[in-house]
Amino acid sequence: MPSKVYFTDMRATQKMNLLNKVGRLFDEAGLAGIVEPNDLVAIKVHFGEKGNTGYIRPQFIRKIVDEVKKIGGKPFLTDANTLYVGSRSNAVDHLQTAIENGFAYAVVNAPLVIADGLNGKDYIKVPVNLKHCREVKIGSAVVLADALIAITHFKGHEATGFGGVIKNLGMGCGSRAGKQVMHSDMLPQVKEKKCKACGRCREWCPTGAIAVAADLKIAVVDETTCVGCGECTVTCPHGAIGINWRNNQKDGLQEKMVEYTAGVLKNKKGKAGFITFLNNISPDCDCWTFSDAPVVRDIGILASLDPVAIDQASADLVNQEQVLPGSRLEGREDARDKFTALFPDIDWTRQLSYAEEIGLGSRQYEIIKI
Repeated sequence: MPSKVYFTDMRATQKMNLLNKVGRLFDEAGLAGIVEPNDLVAIKVHFGEKGNTGYIRPQFIRKIVDEVKKIGGKPFLTDANTLYVGSRSNAVDHLQTAIENGFAYAVVNAPLVIADGLNGKDYIKVPVNLKHCREVKIGSAVVLADALIAITHFKGHEATGFGGVIKNLGMGCGSRAGKQVMHSDMLPQVKEKKCKACGRCREWCPTGAIAVAADLKIAVVDETTCVGCGECTVTCPHGAIGINWRNNQKDGLQEKMVEYTAGVLKNKKGKAGFITFLNNISPDCDCWTFSDAPVVRDIGILASLDPVAIDQASADLVNQEQVLPGSRLEGREDARDKFTALFPDIDWTRQLSYAEEIGLGSRQYEIIKI
């Protein structure tokens, strides 16, 4: 049987605004059924990097918080620290960034808890015994929560094709050490003709693996020190650093990400739900310090109890849209697969097929419009 994915478009009226629609999605998709009175409910969000504006508006988050509280649940907003050096690599900076981006208690009506603690070391090892990982390192606040709701901003991603629920959970709930494990198949590759030796990549490297060779006027990566976090790739203003996959393991990152998602959901059977926003669909992750122009129009909001189905439906809905003029895909109006057009070397379907293989959900779905 195909999984049910509930959908509402972005139209609104005086009688039914978008916040009302989110509330209806919450009920229709059965998310109320995963929360019991006094449950500690982890609401997994992305607080956005400083300078980024693509993340989900805090007002939408508050609506979901209020729905959880109506049932008697005790919600908290959470995300894990980043591996790269930015404004969210420790709990102090992370919380400061979240508040500056609008996620203050007065706005969202819930406390903020960084899932893996002050410096990313507060995690629990969850046994999964899968292809790549025997155990995964998940932020303790997520593991210890009674229920989980993932609120996801769907967008493109330079290493996985797109970022949906699976990335929000697997990468987003993994501790800093877990993120390093997931990225271990990636290495940066400097394109000599594009490199300007500006040193930006060196400033952002968390391990000091990059030097700028004065005689060559080019950035040089020490592969023995590099952890494959990809920060240099997203930081370079000249597009001079691409991804070089170790041992041709292009699917390794996606498969590990799926295995981390399995760890996140292991003790949440019947206690996890998913809401995905298909708006401001930027070509890159919200971890960047900017948000590029959306590649397609705002489509709508989805909700489901199946993380695989909602990601597959999201990708399909994006691919059915026309490319927006002025976006990175301008001139590629014939692109039926928006994510492959953005990242030709990435097979984004692997995260979905592998998730289905290990039993996280189904790629077969039924859209139910409300």
